[in-house]
Amino acid sequence: MNHLQRAKSLILAFDLKGCLYLNHFSHSESVSQFFKVISRLGDGWFWYAMLAIVWINQGLSYLLQIAYLIVAGSIGTLLYKLLKHKTVRPRPYQVHQVIILGERPLDHFSFPSGHTLHAVLATTVLGYIQPILLICMLPFTLLVALSRMVLGLHYPTDVMIGAVLGGLVAWAVISCAPILNLVL
Repeated sequence: MNHLQRAKSLILAFDLKGCLYLNHFSHSESVSQFFKVISRLGDGWFWYAMLAIVWINQGLSYLLQIAYLIVAGSIGTLLYKLLKHKTVRPRPYQVHQVIILGERPLDHFSFPSGHTLHAVLATTVLGYIQPILLICMLPFTLLVALSRMVLGLHYPTDVMIGAVLGGLVAWAVISCAPILNLVL
C-alpha cells in the first residue's frame, strides 16, 4: 500500500469512527431533538435573525454591508454544489446501516457540509460587520457543525472542509470589501 492509499484509508477510518461516536448521541431523544432544532435553525432562520439585528444596529449602512454576505453566500453555494456533484460522496447513513438518520437531508450528497460552510461564512462576515454578535454566533456555528454528524448526515471531514471553505470564502470577500464598496 502506497502512502496515498494509506492516508486515504486512515482518513476513512477516522471519518467512520468519528461519525459513529457522534451519531451515538442521537440515541437520546432529547439530544436528537435538540440537534434537529439546531439543524433547522441552521437552514437559515438563525442567520435571518442575525441579519435583523445587524439591520437594527447598523441602519442604512447595512445595505452596503449585506452585499458582503450576498456575495460570500453566492460563492459558497456555488462552491459547495460544485463539490457535491463532483465528489458524489454518499451520506454516512446511506453507507453504514448502524448510522441513525436523525433529520432528512436537503440534498443527496455528503461532501462538503453546506450547513457548516454557510454557518462559518455567515458568522465570519456578520462578525466582521457586528463583532458583538460573535457571542451567540460562534457557539451556534459549533452546534450546527456538530448537528451534521450527530444526525448522521455528514462525516467529520465533510464538516471540517465545509468550515475551511466557509472561512476562506468569507475571508476573500471581506478582503475585497474596499473593492465592493467602490463597485456598490
